[in-house]
Amino acid sequence: MKSEIVTAFGALIKEKNVEKEVLTKIMEEIFLSMIKKKFGTSDNFDVFVNMEKGEIEIYQSKTIVEQVTDEVTEIDLETAQKAEPDLELGDEFLEIIDPSTFGRRLIISAKQNLNQRIKEVEKELIYDEFKNRVGEVLSGEIRQLNRDEIFLIAENTEVILPKSEQIPNEKYRRGESIRAVIKAVNKSSRGPEIIVSRADAMFLTRLFELEVPEIYEGIIEIKAINREAGERTKIAVYSNDKRIDAVGACVGMKGMRIQAIVKELNNEKIDIINWSSEPEIFITRALSPAKPKRIIIDEEGHKVIAVLSDEQISLAIGKGGQNRRLASKITGYDIQTVREEEYKDIIESESGLDLPLSEAEGISGKLKNTLLLGGFETIRDVVEADIEELVELPGIGQKTAEKIKESLEISTDENASS
Repeated sequence: MKSEIVTAFGALIKEKNVEKEVLTKIMEEIFLSMIKKKFGTSDNFDVFVNMEKGEIEIYQSKTIVEQVTDEVTEIDLETAQKAEPDLELGDEFLEIIDPSTFGRRLIISAKQNLNQRIKEVEKELIYDEFKNRVGEVLSGEIRQLNRDEIFLIAENTEVILPKSEQIPNEKYRRGESIRAVIKAVNKSSRGPEIIVSRADAMFLTRLFELEVPEIYEGIIEIKAINREAGERTKIAVYSNDKRIDAVGACVGMKGMRIQAIVKELNNEKIDIINWSSEPEIFITRALSPAKPKRIIIDEEGHKVIAVLSDEQISLAIGKGGQNRRLASKITGYDIQTVREEEYKDIIESESGLDLPLSEAEGISGKLKNTLLLGGFETIRDVVEADIEELVELPGIGQKTAEKIKESLEISTDENASS
């Protein structure tokens, strides 16, 4: 059944990239909606849409009666028998409805409805496709540059590169093609928002997978990565095959692999280190290019003291503390860098605090006995105690407690410096 409405819908459908089954269902629902507006009900109507032939068939089911009281659901016997002579009272009569009888206004409204429904389907299809591609690198052409975001066209779809996901100091130009990783896909009133990133560590991970086949194949693992985009990155790698050097594979012959990644990231510095399950070895490597003389680890507090020579201390800290900061993040330890002389002072100070309380100077024997009876055995116990704990002891008030702590702290400092 060809008509103006079929032609109009057919032209619209050709423009859209939506599956025929989905379009067929939408068309059927829209026609049933049109029928309800025209006749007040759609209960006794059936719609069949043939997308291949571009045909729409509408059937209205009516009951044959002697006297018609409802023209939408009933038909008289004489009229029915003109079409099919064998019909009798009570039989069902199927009447074919011409879509062109719906009127131009109703057709225009239905066409607009179809257009809106197709847009919604397209948005849902884009969302479903890209939400399963988070972590994938794609290329896009810069279409629009704004203060807080850049809009790219990638695979005929608009994607957003927010300011926070851009590499600082990197210059972008309209029409330029750039790569980024899909970071998130969100639903909004305007449709799916596909957020991409060049600053996220995931982008660097994907670049290594693309440039280093051994990583993609799982021979080499990226165990940890921490990045300050545009400045510096530390990446820890591990080889599952003892015959393959993890760092060497990532660098490539004559540095070709790492150079390709550095170029993509606007000359960002990348430190590639071998991962180790032994914290002392891993932390030492993480502080590269500095070479610590000693690493003291507090496993319980997840803290580290790295002892370095005067020449190495600035390398360990890095510009603005960057090297130490990245080393701390990649290892998971809070790293404190100290010079050798400073470490000696710390050791001497610590040893003074750990002296028995009986050897403490600056407080009377009577107060020592009171503190010992109260469970304080070393100078450290008293120095690290709260004033409230000392005041609870007999004969010790607020001022006395403060004086005790002050005296012990002074005496240990003097012992350390002497």
